[in-house]
Amino acid sequence: MKLRMKIPAACAIFLFAAAAWAAATGAWLAKVPAADRAQTNPYAAQPEAAAAGKIVFQSKCAQCHGDDAKGRYSKPSLVSARVHNATDGELAWLLKNGNSWKGMPSWSSLPEQQRWQIITYLRTLPMDQ
Repeated sequence: MKLRMKIPAACAIFLFAAAAWAAATGAWLAKVPAADRAQTNPYAAQPEAAAAGKIVFQSKCAQCHGDDAKGRYSKPSLVSARVHNATDGELAWLLKNGNSWKGMPSWSSLPEQQRWQIITYLRTLPMDQ
């Protein structure tokens, strides 16, 4: 009987934690100013920019998000619907400002061109189903 009580409690705790994580992530992107959210990627759909972005991604991002961008060490997947549905401006803002509460560093020291190239590269990746 005690085992049955622990399993639902463990599930409830997991569901609560998952909901809190999703809410925190959504709340964090809700902080993106409208002007930043509306920014467009000057390198969108440029194969050379995507190739350069892949190199920067591999050196700066893959250690946490994986070579395939599917996430590692409890870091989020970058091929998720949430990332695919984010605007380029939201992603640029997140790269620039980070989210220290979630362990995402600010990449404001990375040149803006390279941040846009990372976003261009991410847009070439298929969304995880």
